[in-house]
Amino acid sequence: MKSFFMYLITGVIAALLTLAPLGAQAATPSNEPIDPAGVQLTPQQQNGITYVAGGIGLDESRALLQTKGYNLHLTFSIGPENKYTSDVDLTIQAPQGQSLLNLSQVGPIVFVQLPAGKYQVLATRGGHTERSTVDMNASGVRDLNLHWSDAY
Repeated sequence: MKSFFMYLITGVIAALLTLAPLGAQAATPSNEPIDPAGVQLTPQQQNGITYVAGGIGLDESRALLQTKGYNLHLTFSIGPENKYTSDVDLTIQAPQGQSLLNLSQVGPIVFVQLPAGKYQVLATRGGHTERSTVDMNASGVRDLNLHWSDAY
């Protein structure tokens, strides 16, 4: 039978773990070794746009966060805990409205290499679309977290 003290300690630890969003915990780069057996990342192209999608599992998300050469870093999360989600349909459109990238059931992390310009990012999950405009005219990496507040 556990003592009151043990229940109290267990409760405090559980409360502290829930204060930090899971998405933020998983997105933190780590120096711990990565097991290559848990990583299935393959750069792909669509309409001349190079991208890599994945991040399922700790090893794969760590490997993806260490990947270089992509100027748009997208993450998808849900709910008050900001949990990663991997069931997102993603569309990136040029300013004129033509679709440059159409991906189905991707996430929780997608890295894209886009030429300079402004783009519309549409991410749909459970019939609900989150939209954002990104300006890729300046150098550097743009980080964009698309979040659904409900777990649709």
